[in-house]
Amino acid sequence: MYSVLRRILFCLPTETSHHLSLASVSLLQKCGLSGLFAKPVASAPRTVMGIEFPNPVGLAAGLDKDAKHINGLSALGFGFIEVGTVTPKAQPGNPQPRLFRLPEAEAIINRMGFNNLGLDHLLEQVKASKFKGVLGINIGKNKDTPAENAVDDYLLGLRAVYPHASYVTVNLSSPNTPGLRDLQFGQPLIDLLAALKAAQLALAEQYGRYVPMAVKIAPDMAEDDIRRVAEVFVEQGIDGVIATNTTIARDAVAGLAHGEEAGGLSGKPVRDSSTKVIRILADALQGRLPIIGVGGISDGESAAEKIAAGASLVQIYTGFIYRGPALIAEAAAAIAKQEAA
Repeated sequence: MYSVLRRILFCLPTETSHHLSLASVSLLQKCGLSGLFAKPVASAPRTVMGIEFPNPVGLAAGLDKDAKHINGLSALGFGFIEVGTVTPKAQPGNPQPRLFRLPEAEAIINRMGFNNLGLDHLLEQVKASKFKGVLGINIGKNKDTPAENAVDDYLLGLRAVYPHASYVTVNLSSPNTPGLRDLQFGQPLIDLLAALKAAQLALAEQYGRYVPMAVKIAPDMAEDDIRRVAEVFVEQGIDGVIATNTTIARDAVAGLAHGEEAGGLSGKPVRDSSTKVIRILADALQGRLPIIGVGGISDGESAAEKIAAGASLVQIYTGFIYRGPALIAEAAAAIAKQEAA
């Protein structure tokens, strides 16, 4: 049924179909009809970052930026949902068109630019939702905030979402906010994480509850940089790493319509580079903190591959758009089969 629906949706402008799809997911949940598209997902609980996840397959940030559709998405069987990226102030993002399908590669290029309605709006949606599962909230900086002041935006985000999140993700790796990826390296990274860690510990004392903090990184780093970043995460007491965000590489989509559009490429073409980053991270970290694997998961095999490379959990996004809710159960089943072998 989803394949038929997808053909219809793909006839519409990309952002129109995106919003229509999410609205439909919410409507189906309200009508008790989510099961028409979603297969049952077997329970496979595991504890990661001190949190118990009912199954290892989550929704990556970026799909539900403003947390408007948590209830509908949760009814599809995800083990956890990550919303955002949210910035302190609302911002429109980059001019349209800014979202492009590459169906031949089961890929998407986006240069959305952290379009969102801001912290206050997202928190209103979270408070109004009935979701009681694991909720990650992904925070970023506003485009007009200079890189040297980025810590101020991240601190605002962390303090605002802390009481409402199961975990918080610090997004330093979107290619669509100028200068953002520079924060992944050297002293700027150390200074940012030190400030966030101090705030996290203060908030834990204030609320009597420790909320883990993960950092999302890019797939385009050199191996030496990945290893250095891993050591910084350990030294600064970060609780997890999400690998990876979208890529700026275009080799895999060269010659395809829209293949040269600016922005971050996601979907099947990023599968290998993301898995490679996970393997390097796993070797560098040696179990000192967990990895959440994301990038190019389009079937059960690619989900299990991320776990075999060293991830404890996985997230899907572009594969979910191309495959629909059936991918959740397929990925969870493949991971369970691999872990039982």
